[in-house]
Amino acid sequence: MNITSIKLSIVIILSLTNLNIFAQDIEDIKYTASNKGKFFVSWGGNRESFSKSDIRFKGEDYDFTIKDATSHDKPKGWHIDYINPTRITIPQTNVKVGYFISDKYTVSFGVDHMKYVMDRNRNRTINGVINLPLGETGSIYNGTYNNQDFFVSEDFLKFEHTNGLNYAYLEFARYDDISSIFNLQNTDKFQINITEGVGSGILYPKSNTTLLEKERYDEFHLSGYGISLHAGLNFTFFKHFFMQLDLKGGVINMPDIRTTSNVAESASQHFFYLQRVISFGGIFRL
Repeated sequence: MNITSIKLSIVIILSLTNLNIFAQDIEDIKYTASNKGKFFVSWGGNRESFSKSDIRFKGEDYDFTIKDATSHDKPKGWHIDYINPTRITIPQTNVKVGYFISDKYTVSFGVDHMKYVMDRNRNRTINGVINLPLGETGSIYNGTYNNQDFFVSEDFLKFEHTNGLNYAYLEFARYDDISSIFNLQNTDKFQINITEGVGSGILYPKSNTTLLEKERYDEFHLSGYGISLHAGLNFTFFKHFFMQLDLKGGVINMPDIRTTSNVAESASQHFFYLQRVISFGGIFRL
């Protein structure tokens, strides 16, 4: 074997060795190590709590406020309706679609389908005036109320956003991999992230209202806006599937809530809310 052949053999051996090392390096790079360019989608359910709220009702013959109204959500519990396409809007749900603009930051669009039910059949403080034409349905409530104690019966008022209190928003969020804290080495099998974000959007409720014994009204209407913050834990399995637990809260301001078929009649309120959310989803790169 001459010198040239020996040199060529050495070059080939070194090249093959480098290729093997390079291939091993590629294998060691985890799919979960980089997020930029990935899309994700999630679907889940929530429970909600709401702060007290002053609710003002205005019409041609009335203008009154119920002070410190309390409310509750309307949970479905663990139920097939969450995945039944024909009944999927009945539970309290959360849907989100997002994109990683960098390894740590995302932009997303989501819809929180909450349900708000004002507590009724109890005493509240009422302030304002009701002056319906005599003999008209509801005129039995006529009077001037000066911060009076008043029994808010179901006949007097039924006020709900139960299909629902729909918050459609844009959100900017950050994700951080904290798997190393738990000594998790292969994040392509299991990864833990913390996430936090801020969002803002519109309120498009379908409010179910019966006011002063008038006919029930239940239609979608753009009523106001909301601002929200969230913090959560994201558990990613086998690179592409995740479960996320979130605490999400914010403020909702709705100055134009439809209450009857008469466009001159409306309600307004603002309140704080807190959601506990569990969602499931997928993350992928196109």
